[in-house]
Amino acid sequence: MSPGSLSLCAFLLLNLLTSGSRAADRSTEAGEASISDPSAECVAYYYAPSATQIHSFPTVWQPASILANDTAAQAKWQSIMGSIPTTILPKGTSTGNFTNVTYSATDPDCWWSYHQCVQPKLAGLPADIASVPEPDTLGFGFDDGPNCSHNAFYDYLTSQNQKATMFYIGSNVMDWPLEAQRAVADGHEICVHTWSHRYMTSFNSSDAFAELYYTMQAIKLVTGVTPKCWRPPFGDVDDRIRAIANALGLQTVIWKYDSNDWKAGTGNITTATVDANYQALINNATSGTFSTQGTIMLTHELNNYTMSTAMKWYPQLKSAFQYLVPIAVAMNNTQPYVETNYTFPSFQQYIAGQTTANTTSTSSSSNNSDAGTVVFSSLTLLGLALTVLGTI
Repeated sequence: MSPGSLSLCAFLLLNLLTSGSRAADRSTEAGEASISDPSAECVAYYYAPSATQIHSFPTVWQPASILANDTAAQAKWQSIMGSIPTTILPKGTSTGNFTNVTYSATDPDCWWSYHQCVQPKLAGLPADIASVPEPDTLGFGFDDGPNCSHNAFYDYLTSQNQKATMFYIGSNVMDWPLEAQRAVADGHEICVHTWSHRYMTSFNSSDAFAELYYTMQAIKLVTGVTPKCWRPPFGDVDDRIRAIANALGLQTVIWKYDSNDWKAGTGNITTATVDANYQALINNATSGTFSTQGTIMLTHELNNYTMSTAMKWYPQLKSAFQYLVPIAVAMNNTQPYVETNYTFPSFQQYIAGQTTANTTSTSSSSNNSDAGTVVFSSLTLLGLALTVLGTI
């Protein structure tokens, strides 16, 4: 055994052992997606495109307002404020305390939190999406992402060739930009879920605008696409908030069924409660409740429990419903973003097996080739190392 052979073997094995750390590249979507340790996923990292623009956005996780030096946001607000009703006043607090709110039993503002109203009473506003037109279909989606530890969950969806609608919080997008990029790379639909995840009807109109506007801007900055849909946290929306969203080109999306996964462990909501809610939806699906039109269930990317529960129940949902599709696909919306060079398959295309979105521009998914190169290099090094060991 020559010293030279030992040195070569040691070099190859060292490269093999360290290639995993090289794969955990915190500067690309593919590198970030390759991390399998949730604790490692949730270690903060520096991503220049968003980090260098942080002062162009409100403070993360604080209620948003239009920045004093943001002339573009100010101009946009000025251009739409004339279409926003001034007779519908803010309600309650941003944390959801409506104790001191006096409101008419006739529900004049179509306030979802009061009576689950989804058909606006203010002229010119489209109805909320609370169900989907395609029979035996579940509009499949998750709120509160991007979660820093979502790789196992997204890997599972990929293994099932399953796309979904992801309702992203602007502050999460700025905190975890590479995780947000993965949604586009994997072919999911992204919608807005506000900047700070507060009760939207509590805000004055310009602040409600800021909650939506800056989330749209953050998603565009990080992923390259601008959503045309949004979901109000806790479902808290009325015609004033709908008017602001509509002026920004955002379709309001609600739900018919609530898993209550986000409440597990609070009050009287247990994991058994959540399982029962999933089972109730499945029972309805198998009994023909959705034979004429499909539905939407509220589920979350919030934490390990909600994501694990979604994976646990996925096979049963897939068996109970004929189709599980992103909400845009269920609505036959092939243009889910402002950018017209990015298209989704139609419902018929999706159920026929064409589940991949099409784009004519380079996206973060191109970084997947880097991960493939690393894996190939690792296998090559292993083969070389074994060859060397076999000859010495």
